[in-house]
Amino acid sequence: MSTNVTSLVGAVGGAGTTRLCIELAGLFAAEGDRAVVLDAAYATQGLADHMDGRIDPDATALVTADRPLADGLVGLDTAGDGTVEALPARASFERLARAKTPEAARRFESLLAEAREHADRVLVDVPPVAANQAVAAVNAADRVALVAPGTTRGADGVARLRDRLADIGTEADAVVATRAVECDFADACVPADDAEPGETPVADTADGAFAAGVAAAAEVACDAEIERSFDGGLLPYRRSPSPERASASGSDGSTASAPASASSAPGIVPWVST
Repeated sequence: MSTNVTSLVGAVGGAGTTRLCIELAGLFAAEGDRAVVLDAAYATQGLADHMDGRIDPDATALVTADRPLADGLVGLDTAGDGTVEALPARASFERLARAKTPEAARRFESLLAEAREHADRVLVDVPPVAANQAVAAVNAADRVALVAPGTTRGADGVARLRDRLADIGTEADAVVATRAVECDFADACVPADDAEPGETPVADTADGAFAAGVAAAAEVACDAEIERSFDGGLLPYRRSPSPERASASGSDGSTASAPASASSAPGIVPWVST
């Protein structure tokens, strides 16, 4: 299997993107894969909450000093024959600002290239696309999945983010709704779960509705085939392809070509956050 790099992009703040990245990684590890999660959500630094011990160096240190991926990877305990490693962000405001420059974003792309060589599955925790490292994460990925709560606010955020992706010459492959059982605008839904950060992931061992939702998300977001059965062998709400992809498909099922990616140009699209 060639390494699949999936950028999960939060359509709104607090969408549950970080948690979904951790759970997908745990699920893949339970399937025997080597999974790596990279943090591009520098401002919230939520991935660090799921890690034990000291985080030094973090993702921002690697992109501001041009250090290799292996320097910052932190292992996460999980079940199964696979492994989960993460590159979280935890930094001062000063380094945070330097990590958002175009040059640092190019280094982030290089870290993703290293992760491809290191792992079977690479997941990127991406905030709403409004900074250079988020643009780099989207452009360098094989697949892009939007993550939003299954609410009107989530639906509005997905619509805005689709427009933003079009601005940089790409599109979403799937939409995952969080804290929902059914959702008209999403391809898969992940129900709510009350596990604390120190207790995650749970999808590597659980077999209830939450783990089944994570498995559904893995299939639509990461183009994965999950062998385990959940909750009597049934997966919760899942729809494929997404409405946007379906409307672009011809009568023979073929899909219209996506816009040329901005990553085909040298470097990345400069996107300076405020």
